[in-house]
Amino acid sequence: MTQPLQLPTSIDETVKLLKSAGYVSDRPLATVLFLALKMERPLFLEGEAGVGKTEIAKVLAASLGRRLVRLQCYEGLDVASAVYEWNYAAQMMAIRLAEAAGTVDREQLEHDIFSERYLLRRPLLQALEGDTAGPPVLLIDELDRADEAFEAFLLEVLADSQVTVPELGTIRAERPPIVIITSNRTREIHDALKRRCLYHWVDYPTAVRELAILKAKVPQAPARLSKEVVAFVQALRREEVFKVPGVAETLDWATALVELDAVALDPAIVSDTLGVLLKYQDDIQKLQGSKVKEMLDAVHADLRAAE
Repeated sequence: MTQPLQLPTSIDETVKLLKSAGYVSDRPLATVLFLALKMERPLFLEGEAGVGKTEIAKVLAASLGRRLVRLQCYEGLDVASAVYEWNYAAQMMAIRLAEAAGTVDREQLEHDIFSERYLLRRPLLQALEGDTAGPPVLLIDELDRADEAFEAFLLEVLADSQVTVPELGTIRAERPPIVIITSNRTREIHDALKRRCLYHWVDYPTAVRELAILKAKVPQAPARLSKEVVAFVQALRREEVFKVPGVAETLDWATALVELDAVALDPAIVSDTLGVLLKYQDDIQKLQGSKVKEMLDAVHADLRAAE
């Protein structure tokens, strides 16, 4: 039987753990993640889309050898989709078979059809199940997309690692799952939920860290191209655009440029590939033409000065 992997015992070990799965972390993030693991508290991550919040849960599960249970939030998410529901088709079949047999004990039948045999476990309930590798990593992704009322369903899970099913009673985890909650901050999350978590704002990375991320994720990119891509994206984030590119777009753009056999940036190839980096036509139009050349000239000048 495979032995469960040990949790990191220091902040430095947490940095190494994330790095082993390809995630380049800064020390503040590693610190709050270490504390969340040590204190067995949920970790609430806020930040712009594409800065790597979801990836933290994925690499944590991979590096610890834990099962990843993901609950993707959306408008209208309810208990039936997030926690549990009954297998009504199987229950109806059991009732009809009992009636056909002519030996219907209604009290016993009710007990039987509302047993765990007919219970469909959704992500929150799945996360409370034990595992030989250790408690799973529960990713509650983009909580801000769910309705505010849904947050109330999470309080019992986050506070006591348990779920109450009226027909069965309380189902409690032997050990709490590792909970990562993300939000793009399209709306505020209620204080009652935040108080149950440790908090961290995941910002856009510095140029040095973004270059390290790019080298780790797109190692086939030429060194010069990688530096220019990071410098251009960093400059673009200072422009007034509707949606600045995140790390995910940086990686996609670098990968696309490698596929085009680019070894350096020039105005033509930047203009041709802006649709990989930017997602709104108004932003793309704003950068077309002389603006791209102006930004590239500044990027090249800064890189030459830094050499």
